[in-house]
Amino acid sequence: MYVIREHLLRLGEDSDITDEAGQPILHVDGKVLSLHHRLILRDPAGREAGQVHRKLAALRPAYEITVGGKDVAEVRKHLFTPFGERFTIDVHGGGDMEIGGMTASYAVEVAPGEDDLLILASVLALDLAIDAEHDH
Repeated sequence: MYVIREHLLRLGEDSDITDEAGQPILHVDGKVLSLHHRLILRDPAGREAGQVHRKLAALRPAYEITVGGKDVAEVRKHLFTPFGERFTIDVHGGGDMEIGGMTASYAVEVAPGEDDLLILASVLALDLAIDAEHDH
């Protein structure tokens, strides 16, 4: 299980995603003040593990997730949802996932065999989308 704290991405601050024991798993270099609202995810040794950035030419809030220099997924916000926030995670070469009900702090549990980095990057993209919408 991973823990993502409230307002992780506010004002371009850096932060860490930790495991349930409080040990840092990923460092999030928050470049949210950049044009693309880019986040760089780094492993504990400081190597880039992935990126999340906003797609500017999208009709609805959309974020691309890049791992190893390759686009691996796109996170899109549903425009009309009567019961809370809803998002689609379009995994390139795989199936789509749906997620909703985000809150200020999250505990993220990843099922065995799933891509932890992809899931955590998706949650960060959702947080960016929700913050961007609430800031406008």
